[in-house]
Amino acid sequence: MNSNYALHEMLEVHEIAAFKTVCMTKSKTMQALVTDPELNQILRQDVQLSQQQLQELSGVLSKVTLT
Repeated sequence: MNSNYALHEMLEVHEIAAFKTVCMTKSKTMQALVTDPELNQILRQDVQLSQQQLQELSGVLSKVTLT
């Protein structure tokens, strides 16, 4: 099923995906620097959730038809 979006809506989704990618990269980087096990677990969970969200955003973008 195609979803019709205006150009500005598609650009917003791209912007969210770019921001989420930066956040995920920071969490991955911080994992190597953190010594607290609880904080490391939180960062690991954030990376997993971010990956899922990026896959969902990618799925939305792959179905976009600009109007």
